[in-house]
Amino acid sequence: MTQGSLLIVDDDELLLESMADSLRSLGYRAETSENCEDAIRRMKDYPFDAVICDVNLPDQDGFRLLEWATQFVPQTQVILLTGLGTIESAVEAIRLGAFDYLTKPIVEEELNFTLRRALGKKQMLTNSQQLKQAVNQRLGIGNIVGHDYRMLKMFDLIESVADMRTTVLILGESGTGKTMTARAIHQMSKRRDKPFVEVACGALSDSLLESELFGHVAGAFTGANHDKVGKFLQANGGTIFLDEIGTASPSLQVKLLRVLQDREFEPVGSTKTQKVDVRMILATNLDLEEAVKKGEFRQDLYYRVNVVSLTQPPLRERVSDIPLLADHYLQEFVIQTGKGVAGFSQEAMELLQRYRWPGNVRELVNAVERAVVLTRNTVIQPGDLPESLRRDDSFAELGGRFGAVGNHLKSALADPEKQLIIEALETHGWNRQETADSLGINRTTLYKKMKKYGISFERQLLS
Repeated sequence: MTQGSLLIVDDDELLLESMADSLRSLGYRAETSENCEDAIRRMKDYPFDAVICDVNLPDQDGFRLLEWATQFVPQTQVILLTGLGTIESAVEAIRLGAFDYLTKPIVEEELNFTLRRALGKKQMLTNSQQLKQAVNQRLGIGNIVGHDYRMLKMFDLIESVADMRTTVLILGESGTGKTMTARAIHQMSKRRDKPFVEVACGALSDSLLESELFGHVAGAFTGANHDKVGKFLQANGGTIFLDEIGTASPSLQVKLLRVLQDREFEPVGSTKTQKVDVRMILATNLDLEEAVKKGEFRQDLYYRVNVVSLTQPPLRERVSDIPLLADHYLQEFVIQTGKGVAGFSQEAMELLQRYRWPGNVRELVNAVERAVVLTRNTVIQPGDLPESLRRDDSFAELGGRFGAVGNHLKSALADPEKQLIIEALETHGWNRQETADSLGINRTTLYKKMKKYGISFERQLLS
């Protein structure tokens, strides 16, 4: 195993070969060059770890090589050599990006020590670059908060499909974060530096949506005074995300099917075929399989879009993620507002976990923002949360749901507690320890309550 790859540049052939042999004996891979132009050509062909270059070369000086390396191969460490070293030239070399500046005659131990430091810096830069790439690659997922087992499975699936051109269908209720998931897939793909174009299909009429997606030429319809580039062409090379795809009309579904199959289309009013290279991600909160049975969605299009499907679980099925999400967005809004809010009281957090969240994560974000903006406390209290949460709280509903004459309060309280435990168990795949942690109780207490209410995995399967 070599110590590192080196390029030695000097017009003194005897010194050049002597230095190369010495460094090879120390375990380095050393190549040689006698002028600046040849050295730069070699550096274009191979990523050397370090370059040892004499300042005085027959064609151009070593500072020219240093300038080129700093611009085009910044991770390669350049060590300049000179027989007429001055403090001023050494300072200038370091200022221009040289790792070090040594004077001849070269002392082997000094050169070896300098190379070890240079290669150490090169490794640090490489590690930093790899870390940056990893952060960029996981940027989208990093924005999706959750440790529920269904979310973790979804993260794995996102990583598996991100780098392919395969069409992805994202299923889930409104507000569960389908757009964020689509962005995560794009961000983790090789297309991350290309456009990500989002189209809300349900927000436009059929005719406007067709023009929005495929563009139009001047005179195509009343008001079309000039050519318009459609979203598919704007997304060329990148990703197009079609949200609410279930609302597309039958005629538009035919055109979408063609784009999916052939990656080509004609703008409205044009006979000229446009070809595009796009990755398509689609999302819907509708049951497309049921829509196919009713004749509302084309079966062939359904099979085309349903190659890989991701399901975003509703927030009410991710009870254990609510504290994570609430704290995450609390920190965001604290930074935005500059308010000194430290967190949620236990009562407020319990209220958040009992609420059914029909608006899912989007509703939670709004609730947290409102609480941060309006609270006068350092800790969010139940009274800081929207009235709808308190009004819809399971325990506040007891009068309506369990208030029949003759019902004992204790039995009335038992049903919501039982339901909460069952939901938490299902959320955590019936892992008792994780369920107990999410409910804020110890495992022994959980076992007692499961026995008290007759809760078991087998009974749930049969129910």
